[in-house]
Amino acid sequence: MSGGPVGVALVGAGVISTQYLTALSTFPDIRVLAVADLDAERARAQAQAYGVPVHGDVAAALAVPEVEIVVNLTIPAAHAEVAAEALRAGKHVYGEKPLALAPADGAKILAEARSRGLRVGSAPDTFLGAGLQSAARALGAGLIGEPVSVAAVTQGPGPESWHPSPEFLFQHGAGPLFDIGPYYLTALVSLLGPVTRVSATARQARSHRVIGSGPKAGTTFAVEVPTHVHALLDFASGPSASATFSFDSAAPRRMIEITGTEGVLSLPDPNTFAGPLRIRALTDPGEQEWRELPVTGTTAGRGIGVLDMARGLRGDVPHRASGELALHVLELMSTVTDAAQRHEVLGLDSRAPVVETLPDGWDPVAATLT
Repeated sequence: MSGGPVGVALVGAGVISTQYLTALSTFPDIRVLAVADLDAERARAQAQAYGVPVHGDVAAALAVPEVEIVVNLTIPAAHAEVAAEALRAGKHVYGEKPLALAPADGAKILAEARSRGLRVGSAPDTFLGAGLQSAARALGAGLIGEPVSVAAVTQGPGPESWHPSPEFLFQHGAGPLFDIGPYYLTALVSLLGPVTRVSATARQARSHRVIGSGPKAGTTFAVEVPTHVHALLDFASGPSASATFSFDSAAPRRMIEITGTEGVLSLPDPNTFAGPLRIRALTDPGEQEWRELPVTGTTAGRGIGVLDMARGLRGDVPHRASGELALHVLELMSTVTDAAQRHEVLGLDSRAPVVETLPDGWDPVAATLT
């Protein structure tokens, strides 16, 4: 395809697909052409709700010749298999996080794509939203001086209270580190660059949990992964970070604070696209309260990474939510897991690419591909 809107197929019609379909259907540079799922009725319902012409299984979606990008919204255990199938069909792939369950599988996806001249992208794309893009500009402008340290926390009681089928969120490839961690770690890596070494501790509060809502409410299921992880991270650019990921707290808390030589920047929740973005600067000795900074950019929601990938494809320029960035975050999470199990400080092999901020005026609902 040489021009015009980029054709997209969604594989996986579960809970998260509604957010993607809501956003993607408003982008004139994207045409959603197919929805696939193992549950044929679920695929049909989502396709009809959003006016998508094709629905069915994965083969049906891949058979649509105008589909150029497959958006992989399957459960983590299926990410690598579906990505490989799409690449073999000659389609670019943008997947939900994590890229795969293991770094070796993620590396295979990228190698397969390179061998075929295809692209890989990956969620989360929240770092492209107005809040974190404004944070990147604030850091670039030196508003807090040179970054020195980071405190990051995401904690809560766990998703089993509200998610109708939360079992997979407590299986290998999920848990608070792999499910929520990518938002925090991708935000930090996009702002500060790659991590070079880590140490960590991890624990599991309960071996079983109970589904709290939906048709399976009251059902008990097994927990396979740690539900509380604390990590210390060293960045190649100099700063260090203390990061906590937990499904074990009755007190929900979400925060990232970057301390610099001239002040502290408080970032918005990295699982969102907006603000607030706040600063306390040492340049004003009398400043005792946080001051809000302007937040500008898009808050269009999940799918802006797909749009940036589509525009990059047409313009032959790199996209920002890249497979290489996702692979570094995947290796980072896997290394944190290994460091906790082995009680050792471990290094990382991969290096994330530099992530350019979106240009001023980048507008998801303005047609640019003609």
